[in-house]
Amino acid sequence: MAITKVWVEEGCTSCGLCEDTCDAVFEIDDVSEVKKDAVFDGNEEEIKEAAEACPVEVIKFTEE
Repeated sequence: MAITKVWVEEGCTSCGLCEDTCDAVFEIDDVSEVKKDAVFDGNEEEIKEAAEACPVEVIKFTEE
């Protein structure tokens, strides 16, 4: 199954773990954001790892 959508819910603490794990998709400004030009294909494992490792569990994704 392919990841079709990734988002960060409110509550991000800007720890930087997601950006360290998958800088192709996530970037930290004041809080974590999904890059507007992010390509999910080929980064599925890193996206899942970032979501699972998020200390406040605000990284979400959908698969189809």
